Amino acid sequence: MNATLDPKTISPGAQPDAADVRTGAEVLLRVLREQDVEVVFGYPGGAVLPIYDALFKQNSIRHILVRHEQAAVHAAEGYARSTGKTGVVLVTSGPGATNAVTGLVDALMDSIPLICLSGQVPTHLIGNDAFQEADTTGITRPATKHNYLVKRPGDLSRVLHEAFYVARSGRPGPVLVDLPKDIMVGPAPYHPASGAPHRSYRPVSEPAPDAIAQAVEAMRQAKRPLFYTGGGVINAGPEASEALRRLVRMTGFPCTSTLMGLGAYPTTDRQFLGMLGMHGTYEANLATHGCDLLINIGARFDDRVTGRLDAFSPHSTKIHVDIDPSSINKIVRVDMPIVGDAGRALQMMIAAWEGTASADPVAIAAWWKQIDAWRGIDSLRFRQDPSPDAVIKPQHAIRRLYELARETGRDCFVTTEVGQHQMWAAQHFQYEEPNRWMTSGGLGTMGYGLPAAVGVQVGNPDGLVIDIAGEASTLMNIQELGTICQYRLPVKLFILNNRYMGMVRQWQELLHGSRYSESYSEALPDFVKLAEAFHGTGMRATTLGELDDVIRRMLAHDGPVVADICVDETENCFPMIPSGAAHNEMILGPEQNEQAGRITDEGLMLV
Repeated sequence: MNATLDPKTISPGAQPDAADVRTGAEVLLRVLREQDVEVVFGYPGGAVLPIYDALFKQNSIRHILVRHEQAAVHAAEGYARSTGKTGVVLVTSGPGATNAVTGLVDALMDSIPLICLSGQVPTHLIGNDAFQEADTTGITRPATKHNYLVKRPGDLSRVLHEAFYVARSGRPGPVLVDLPKDIMVGPAPYHPASGAPHRSYRPVSEPAPDAIAQAVEAMRQAKRPLFYTGGGVINAGPEASEALRRLVRMTGFPCTSTLMGLGAYPTTDRQFLGMLGMHGTYEANLATHGCDLLINIGARFDDRVTGRLDAFSPHSTKIHVDIDPSSINKIVRVDMPIVGDAGRALQMMIAAWEGTASADPVAIAAWWKQIDAWRGIDSLRFRQDPSPDAVIKPQHAIRRLYELARETGRDCFVTTEVGQHQMWAAQHFQYEEPNRWMTSGGLGTMGYGLPAAVGVQVGNPDGLVIDIAGEASTLMNIQELGTICQYRLPVKLFILNNRYMGMVRQWQELLHGSRYSESYSEALPDFVKLAEAFHGTGMRATTLGELDDVIRRMLAHDGPVVADICVDETENCFPMIPSGAAHNEMILGPEQNEQAGRITDEGLMLV
C-alpha cells in the first residue's frame, strides 16, 4: 500500500510554539525516542546525511553501521524477532532503498514489525531522474505493509508515529517512510503521538465469543484432534506462548508447529510431535493427514506445510485463528474462522475449557497410541559412524551443538541461513522458549542468518547467539563479519560446509536424475583465514573426533568465531514431502523406509 499524504486528511493538532520547531532530522529522532527506539541499523549516503548529523549530536539512540542495506533490514528483523520490539532501518535514496527491498519482502512474508527510513532527493527534484533517485514508494508498494512519502514538514511527526502504529498493529509488518532531503534539512514542527484511535486502520484483536464457544465444543467432540501452531503465536507475545502451553496440557491434545512457530511450545515436550510440512516429522505429518479436528492457531496454511491442497488433512474439521482476516479461507477453506489476536483467543479457549467435561479420554488415548506408533519410526534418525576419523554427519553436528550449548547454561538464540542446514536446525536443535529461533520462512532468503545474528546479539547482549549456516548462504552476506567485529559482537557462525548448495543438490538428485547443474562450489574461501581477515577467530573440524573440541572452544570464546564444520557432501534431508505430494506420500530416509509399513488411504499406518 502507498500513501502520498493528502493535506485534507491531516489533523496537526495545536500549533507548536517556537521551541517545538526544529529540523526535520531532529523531529525524526525525537519521534524515535518517543517510540522507545534504542538502536537503528543503517548505512549513510547523501540524502540521509542530515539524519546522520543529528544522530552524531545525541547519545540516546545507538546506530549500528552494517556493510550492506539488505543486511541492515535482516539485522533489524533479528532484533525485532528476538526482543519483541519494532526494528528500525535507515538507508539512503536510490540504491540504498533498492538494496533494502529483499529484506522488506522477507519481513512482510514473515510478519516482522519494522520501520524503514529511506532518504529521497529534495521534493522539487522528485520525478526528474535526479542523482540517486528512485521511485521508492512505487518500488516498495508490494514489498511493505504500508509506505509513505512525506512532502510537507507539517506531516512528518504524525506520519512517523502512524508508521510505528501500522507496523506493530494487527498482523505486523514492515512500513517504509520516504524522506526527501529538504524535509530533513528544513524546519518542521513536532507533534507528540495523539493516543487517539486511528481513523481508518483498526484491526480486530478480540475474537468473537460465539466463535470461541463453537471451537471449544468441537474440541470436546473430537476423537483425533491436533493443534497446528504458527508464527502468529510468537508474534502475539510471550503471554500467548504461555497460554498455548497451558491449553495443550489441559486438553492432552498433540501439538505440531510450522517452521516459524518453533519455540512457542517446548519442542522437547512429549505432546509436541515436531515440525510439520515438507521436512516435518513422520508423526506430525501423518497426524495432520489423519486428524478429525485441526486447530490452527496463528499459521497461514503455507504451501510448504500443506503439500497438495486437495489432499491436505482431508477428513478434518478445521478451525483457523488469525489476526489477519485476509489470511482466512485464502488457501484452505475452514469450518470455523476466528479473527483475532492468537494470545487472546487462547486465553478465551482456556476459560471455556476449564470446569467442563473434557474430550473423550478413550478416543484420545487411542489417538495417542496411533501417534506413538508413527513416532516409533523415528523419522529423524540417521547413521553416524562413531570412528574418530569418520566424516561428520550434519545432523550429528547440530545435535552436539545443541547439547554442548545447553551445558553452558546460557540463553541461546539461533539464526539460520536457508537450505538443508536450516531444516536440520529445525529438526535437531531444541527450542524451549519463543523468540529464540530466527529464520527466513516465507521468502527463504539466503544470506539472512549472519546479519540477523547481528541484530539478535545487539538486542540480547548477554545471549549466546549462533548462526547455523551453509557455506553457500554464508557468502551471500559475508561482509557482515566486518560489522560483527567492529562492534565486538560475540556471534558464533557455525557453517555446515558440504561444498554444495545442499538443498539444490538434493532436489537435483531426487527429481532431476542426479544432474548437478551449477550446484557445486569449486572455489570456496578458506573460512578460517577469512575469519582472521575480518579480525575474528576461525576454527575447523574435518572429522568426527575434532567436532566436540571445536564446538567447545567456539562456545567458550568471548569474541566472534567462524567454525567451519566439514560435513558429508552427499547427505540428504529427510523426511521430505516432494512438491505436489500429500502428507502421507513422504519420502523417508534409508534408515526408516524398511520399517514404515503400509499407509492406508486415511493416512493410518497398520501396526
